[in-house]
Amino acid sequence: MRRWRRGSSEDSKQQQKTTFQVRPDDSLDEILEIAWLLDEEGDPRVEELLLRAGDNAEDLLQTATEAGWIAVAANEFAMMPTGRERAREIIRRHRLAETLLTEILELDNQTAETDACRFEHILSPEATESICTLLGHPPTCPHGKPIPRGSCCKKFKKELSPLVTPLNELSPGEVARIVFITPKSHARLDRLASLGIVPGSDIRLHQKQPTCVLKIGQTDVAIDSTVAGEIFVKRV
Repeated sequence: MRRWRRGSSEDSKQQQKTTFQVRPDDSLDEILEIAWLLDEEGDPRVEELLLRAGDNAEDLLQTATEAGWIAVAANEFAMMPTGRERAREIIRRHRLAETLLTEILELDNQTAETDACRFEHILSPEATESICTLLGHPPTCPHGKPIPRGSCCKKFKKELSPLVTPLNELSPGEVARIVFITPKSHARLDRLASLGIVPGSDIRLHQKQPTCVLKIGQTDVAIDSTVAGEIFVKRV
């Protein structure tokens, strides 16, 4: 959630180095993003919002209230519809970028977080939907936080071939890594976990009918095809 703008300075060898500075519009997005996160946490305290926003927080909050994005009453804030929608798009871009960078490009968490903070400001709506489609419309980010739905999630666009697909769309013999699971119940999720079927696990599909049989490590596991449709994987 840090913001950068590219600049330059000379080192002792007179070589150009890259530095980054906060842009004003990014700072306004920052306070909206923090407000969204605090709202998720159920903590609408203005004090906490200002603390997390850092430098110029009071000026940023004033600008956001004047724009009609955030309302403040006593010691609490509330997000207005226009502010919530803007924050929603920022959060959506950030969490999709995190998922792409960690699950597909396999970058470390720190690098993915830094780059996701940049992408959340530059991705166009079209690029955002394409990334979401490539990822198979993931419901959560790598940290388990919900990714706001987009129009592509409702339309189930098929213009791009998703990199992440349901397990039951694999062909027998294919190897894949589990990216995320969307079970109908927590009990089902616990059952799958007890079988070793968790995000990050590598599996090989043996058969699809009448039930899906897959190998995890040295163990063969049979699951219902409906359940297999709730397990999303990336071919490896």
